[in-house]
Amino acid sequence: MERSEERDGSAGPAGQEPSSGAPGLALKREIGLWSAVSMTAGCMIGSGIFMSPQGVLVYMGSPGASLVVWATCGLLAMMGALCYAELGSLVPESGGDYAYILRTFGSLPAFLVIYTFVLVAKPAAITAVSLSFAEYTLAPFYPGCSSLPQIMVKIVASSCILLLLLINYWSSRMSTVVMNVCTAAKVFSLLVIVVGGAVVLAQGRSRTESPESLPFTFHNTTQQAGRIGMAFYQGLWSFDGWNNINMVVEELKNPKRNLVWAVMIAIPLVTILYVLVNISYLLVMSPLEILSSDAMAVSWGNQVLGSWAWLVPLAVALSTFGTVNGSFFSGSRLCYAAAREGHMPQLMSMIHVHRLTPAPAMVFTTAVALVLIIPGNFSTFVNLLSFLSWLTSGTTFGCLLYLRIKTKNLPHTYKVPTFLPAVMLLVSLYLVLAPVIDHPQVEFLYIFCFLLSGFLVYFLLFHFRCQSKCMQAATTHLQLLLEVAPTTKGH
Repeated sequence: MERSEERDGSAGPAGQEPSSGAPGLALKREIGLWSAVSMTAGCMIGSGIFMSPQGVLVYMGSPGASLVVWATCGLLAMMGALCYAELGSLVPESGGDYAYILRTFGSLPAFLVIYTFVLVAKPAAITAVSLSFAEYTLAPFYPGCSSLPQIMVKIVASSCILLLLLINYWSSRMSTVVMNVCTAAKVFSLLVIVVGGAVVLAQGRSRTESPESLPFTFHNTTQQAGRIGMAFYQGLWSFDGWNNINMVVEELKNPKRNLVWAVMIAIPLVTILYVLVNISYLLVMSPLEILSSDAMAVSWGNQVLGSWAWLVPLAVALSTFGTVNGSFFSGSRLCYAAAREGHMPQLMSMIHVHRLTPAPAMVFTTAVALVLIIPGNFSTFVNLLSFLSWLTSGTTFGCLLYLRIKTKNLPHTYKVPTFLPAVMLLVSLYLVLAPVIDHPQVEFLYIFCFLLSGFLVYFLLFHFRCQSKCMQAATTHLQLLLEVAPTTKGH
């Protein structure tokens, strides 16, 4: 595929063309198939499955409908991931959505992706899950408290982010080891919940004594399109991360094979676990108990595990820690890929000369995430991130359809039926428009204004080339301080 010729001056804010880099200096391919499976599953299994079931139930109105939403979310994630796998074979570059939109639609749409994801979406995802990690970590130390001290929550969340900065800065291999260990702990903790629900059912202690309490009932299911869209936002938040592996393609061993197999193994596994876990919640707790619980997994543990209930917050803390690690790993690569194309300062495209990690991009991502912790609110982040995610994903599905129509003989190593990206484009449009029309919230106005400001920033920096003269001097000094150098693209 030809590189886009539409970029209005691909020079970054430093006023320079992206460097081709020092010969041989590039990110290392250290992610094998099972590490890719672990990363995909690990990025998806985080705080959502422990906190979002309430949101799905609130918006859908019935337990049965909420289970349908969870299963459908898994199907949508699978369909979307297969479309992304085809794009990954056509554009074998790190950056995911950004790389695909850049090569298909040009500079301006790609810059808007970076503007929203690097400055808001990815750091906000890290912040949201870090706050969840902090709440579950502190829960055993404040027994009986309905709300935790917010200053302590934010201190622990900040410590989590800084620790992961050190791990990812030190070694990509160390980061993948942490990811693999945490993913194993996540799967094990979900299996404990599933088995616990089965034991409760076998002992006859489940909430199924009367027909109206059956967890599969569809009584009171909402018919409003906006509320259904918001329910999908909450459920899909738990599947967020299904496309993270596309952001690190240049570090994936044998990407043409492993990219497809990673999503085909990880996403069905996670979907099955999610549905079974939600059934377990509904067997043990009534819908009213679920809606009134601030930490549903902990409430479930108190009823089922007794004196071993402390294992639940520990498992959730490990789960969320692993998810932050995966988001940090992929988010820094997105920033790195954008800088390499000139859409971020040139410094962000450099890697550590000894560690071979994108150190400046990691430091920048960390700084933005720490700032967002100050006003951090979990539920606000869920709606914000889901809207941005599906707006961008819809554009990416449009890329695949556009390429199918424009170019008949693409060099495919893997190809999905055309109806898949078409269906996913329609789903994305629904998830973006329905909540805005039927259930408007102030967060959507903030996003719209932020996107408008992106147009202004783009034309100032790249069209009119309004750039600071001191940027190059700052880049040189920071390059020496951080011991980083430009790179070549991975092969």
